[in-house]
Amino acid sequence: MASPVPPPTSPTATGIPVAVRGLRKSFGDQAVLKGVDLDIRAGEVFVLMGPSGSGKSVFLRHLIGLEAPDSGEILLGGELATSEGLGERYRLAMVFQSGGLLNSLTVAENVGLYLSEHQLKPTAEIARIVAEKLAAVRLEPSVAAKYPTELSGGMRKRVAIARALVTDPQLVLFDEPTSELDPLVALAIGREIVGLNHRTGATIVVVTHDRDLAFGIADRIAFLDGGEIAAIGTPAEMRASRHPLLQLFLAADFKPE
Repeated sequence: MASPVPPPTSPTATGIPVAVRGLRKSFGDQAVLKGVDLDIRAGEVFVLMGPSGSGKSVFLRHLIGLEAPDSGEILLGGELATSEGLGERYRLAMVFQSGGLLNSLTVAENVGLYLSEHQLKPTAEIARIVAEKLAAVRLEPSVAAKYPTELSGGMRKRVAIARALVTDPQLVLFDEPTSELDPLVALAIGREIVGLNHRTGATIVVVTHDRDLAFGIADRIAFLDGGEIAAIGTPAEMRASRHPLLQLFLAADFKPE
């Protein structure tokens, strides 16, 4: 698949690097992550792919601090993710698979929720930022007054991205951003993700089993198999890999569970 946007022009990265060392996580007797070691470069679009149940989303939840590892460590910008005050020094955001929008709030209220709840900006400034972020994901100003239930799936995904942008994050995590979207809308979401990277230099980490998305947007891809990184490289290197499950995963007739 051709890249949905021109190749990156190597913007000055404002993103932060991520280093994962010996990350292990079990739920009861089920070992989900089995000693994951991984380096994600500042300012790159990094995709983690693999079959359902391979631990992709669990890994992502560790990066944002929603799960605590049984052992191992995660470093964000060279600092332990558990370091006191890390959230004040680095700006992180996550776009959940469901979008995570509140149906009781308008689009504008959803996008500006973090700023308003924490009273970080005056009301007029929040309105300006919300309008700016909605425009950044190519949503019309009229969308701001609508409720999530009035929007298509693709528009809800864009609103979720806009909400993630309000803090100008240095690291943005996406969990299955094209799930339940038709191919054309999925392509548009892929463009938005790469456009975000180009505009801001943020480090982008995407978890997906959408092969077209992965090979269309990634600077590098890692393949998670049985809780371990089985292969990692550029899209071209991954296509050339002889790893048997990766070959099966990339086969045209393979359907993830």
